[in-house]
This record gives sequence, C-alpha cells and structure tokens, in this order.
Amino acid sequence: MRAITISEPGGPEVLRWTGVPDPRPGEGEVLVRVAASAVNRADLLQRKGLYAPPPGTTEVPGLECSGVVTELGSGVSGWQVGDRVCALLAGGGYAEQVVVPAGQLLPVPSGVDLVEAAGLPEVACTVWSNVVQTGRLTAGETLLVHGGAGGIGTHAIQVGKALGATVAVTAGSAERLSRCADLGADTTLDYRETAFEDEVRADVILDNMGAKYLRRNITALNRGGRLVVIGMQGGTIGELDLSVLLRKNATIAANSLRYRPVAEKAAIVAEVVSRVWPMVADGRVRPVTHAVLPITEAGEAHRMLDAGGVFGKLVLAVDS
Repeated sequence: MRAITISEPGGPEVLRWTGVPDPRPGEGEVLVRVAASAVNRADLLQRKGLYAPPPGTTEVPGLECSGVVTELGSGVSGWQVGDRVCALLAGGGYAEQVVVPAGQLLPVPSGVDLVEAAGLPEVACTVWSNVVQTGRLTAGETLLVHGGAGGIGTHAIQVGKALGATVAVTAGSAERLSRCADLGADTTLDYRETAFEDEVRADVILDNMGAKYLRRNITALNRGGRLVVIGMQGGTIGELDLSVLLRKNATIAANSLRYRPVAEKAAIVAEVVSRVWPMVADGRVRPVTHAVLPITEAGEAHRMLDAGGVFGKLVLAVDS
C-alpha cells in the first residue's frame, strides 16, 4: 500500500507518499480501507520529531480516519466486511489501509458522508472525554473553550450547547468569532484584545494553551470549577497560586487521548457513539470541515494548519 511517511524530522516537505508494507489485523483488530484521514496538531508535532507515537504503533501519522472494513481479525464481533466506519487511531491514518482495534471503530453517523466523517473521531472523543467525563459539564453551567475556531473548539461549542450549557470562546479575529457565534457560542472573546479572565466565570475550561493561560484560567474559574488542559501551545511550565485554587475548591486535570490504553479508548468511543452520535444525527452537532485535500497534498495541509486561519478540520481524501 501507499502511505505518508516522514523522511526525517522537519517541515511539511518531509512528508512523502510512498510504498510501505501492507498491514494485517491481529486478534481483536479490524483492517480498514481508508477513504480519508484528518489533520491534527499532534501530526505537526510528530512531523517535527516532537511527539513520538506510542510504543508498537506505526510511524505513519494520522490519529483518525474513515473508510470501509475489509478484513476482521480473530475474535472480532459486531462488525462485518463492507461496514462504513470511522476510527480513533494511535497512528496510521495517512494511508490507504490501517489496522484498528475493534473497540475504536465507530459507525459513520447518520447524515454525514464518508470523507467528512474522517474529521469526527478525534474531536468527538477528545471533547467528550475531557469536557464531560473529566470536566463533568452539566446543563446550566458555563463552558469556556480556548481555540474556539479549531477542530476541537468548533465541536466543543456544539456539544456544550447540546448539553444545555452556556458557552464562551476565545479566538483571534472578529470573523472567526462570528463563525463561532453561528455555531452557538454565547460569548465570544478576541484573545488579542480582551482579558478573558475579566469577562467570564466558567465552571469548566477546555484549555489548549497550557502554561501561558494557567494563572488566568484559575482566575476565570467559578467556585468548584474544573480546568482541563489538553494542549501546551503556550508552554509547559507555569506558576500557580495554590491559595486561589483552594479558595475556589477548584481542580486541574490534564489529559492526552493518544497514550491512553486501548480499553480506555474503547470506553470513550462507546460513550461517543451512544451520546454524541444522536446529536450528530439530529443536527445539533455537525462536522465543521475547512477543506478537503488529496492525501498527496498532506504537506500543504500541514502548512495551512501551521499558518493559522483554518476554521474546523482539514480532511485528507485517499483515492485508492
């Protein structure tokens, strides 16, 4: 088969569409013919040599895909050859075929086409596991989403609203904030011009910045608030006044989806299928796709995400 390989750590030009050995499913695994994958910031870090795949995982990048089941490994039940699926991956999505643990497969949601479905698994599982399972967001609470215009942010806005929360977002331009409002955001804040901690008190904060926003996020929390860190775009080491956290009875959690054990990912996937997919089917939540590019242009997709200006997800279509 062909896949995107990384010739050496570096810029988008190191991504090559080349021949690699065909994967074969083992026990509890399924082989999927890939229709599309999607670009995540983790892929950019892996390309630069800054985010290695978990041990035993393919070096081919790609944390999600959509496609058709072509082979079942031993012990797999509940799936059949020919099923249209999307999948949460630890790697390997930028390819014509990929092996997936059966528990990380999801049916393509009703009303979503096969290619567009490639951009759903990573955001859906990230948002659900962090905002709901860890952050315990409930109706009537306020959710603050940093990076509201990104793939995770655009999905989090919609899920927050579907759960009955008030949603505030930060983004970097009036145009991007306007589009966040179109998705349901109640409060929109330009992080270049506004101190969000002066404008919002949140019960749950979904943070992709890490150290840069740590003190400000704690200020913005309500009593009993929950800060959930899922990214470190603003650095890894910050200073925290624990007395503020204590006075607010607040908590901080930090989660990575990629390195979780297969059983934990399967549990998240099962909840996404039962709780989020009905929201997609009835239109409360929809994929937000900025553009679909051929997978041979993966380097260009990485350049686009690096440059900023992408709203939602970039999807890579495989013509196999």
